[in-house]
Amino acid sequence: MSKALLSVVTGNTPMVRGKAVDGLLKLSATAVVPAVSICGENEGYPSVHRLLSGAGAPLDTAVSGAVTGSPAVVLRQDLLSLRRTVGSEHVILALPGSLDVLPFLVELWRARTGATSLADHYAAAPALVAVDPVTFMADIGRVHHAVRLWNGWNRTAPLTRAEAAARQVESADVLYVPAGEGVGDRHGSGVGCLVERVNGGALLVDSCSDGRHLMRPLPADFGEEWLGRLDPLVIPGSPHPAEHSVRSVRWRSRRPVHPQRLADALAVALRGVVRSRGHLWLCGRPDSVITWRSAGAHLELQEADRWLEPQETGAWQAATPQRRTLASWFWHDYYGERRNEIVFIGVGLDEQAIRCALDEALLTDHELAQGRAAWAAVPDPLLGSAAG
Repeated sequence: MSKALLSVVTGNTPMVRGKAVDGLLKLSATAVVPAVSICGENEGYPSVHRLLSGAGAPLDTAVSGAVTGSPAVVLRQDLLSLRRTVGSEHVILALPGSLDVLPFLVELWRARTGATSLADHYAAAPALVAVDPVTFMADIGRVHHAVRLWNGWNRTAPLTRAEAAARQVESADVLYVPAGEGVGDRHGSGVGCLVERVNGGALLVDSCSDGRHLMRPLPADFGEEWLGRLDPLVIPGSPHPAEHSVRSVRWRSRRPVHPQRLADALAVALRGVVRSRGHLWLCGRPDSVITWRSAGAHLELQEADRWLEPQETGAWQAATPQRRTLASWFWHDYYGERRNEIVFIGVGLDEQAIRCALDEALLTDHELAQGRAAWAAVPDPLLGSAAG
């Protein structure tokens, strides 16, 4: 039996997700559509609700109703069951906005020891994220209401609505903003340009009628590419020119950051910023990768990884080949892979002001010469004192 095509669709509203699914069904009239919702506010596994529809869907199937369990496990079994019993050549998996989509997809497709692999039966189509512009702009400004999303294993730590909205856009291979509601914003409000900047690697479309982009299977290494996007040291670029005052600024530096001066610089560095992502080398935590994420007016700094040491160390040998390759690109004989890199995306950004504010937060030559012992004594108003 040949492999079926598996399309994954999500959206920031049920209505815009439905438009995307309807567009795919026009391209593939016999496709089966499992539509998913997830309920569960407490600890433990949620209730995963599935409703099967589409011209190729049987009236009586086990892939309907509700079941309690890990969403990735439940839906993987559903998809394998559909392939065995229905045999449709195209399945459109419609996912809810309560999922952290990219880690969920990585887990959904992950090969499991002693279990049937999804890749044995399906080819992956581009992940399609549908965006309602009004809802996106409202969510990107909501930083006081926390949500927790389901990923491939459990629930995330509390996130702002703004962070959740940005992550959803960043999970896409294709971004769909309905015509007249955002992409025409190249001639209008600019929301289409903004989401295109937030995910510079995705294709932006205003219609789901072009099967060349949506019905073509992804390359064989799609899982590694998705996993790579989750690496805290991978900062996606944006090849698109500035439009409607929407632009991006990339700041890089190869010396440690003084945390107090960084705190003082934030008001300037984040002015007009809708989304920023990157990592820092803070002087008081010289061995730690500090991730930087902002969405709307909320900034989160978090100790997320360790900088790799020279190649003879165990940490280097234990790292993935992709991580070692990335470290090699940036390797410095003295600093190793340590560096700062942040991309800012927003409207009307002052590139010179951002760069100057952050450059002034770097250690001076005199401070740099004092060494790690002196750096560790620098007060850190952002993350507090480092342990040990």
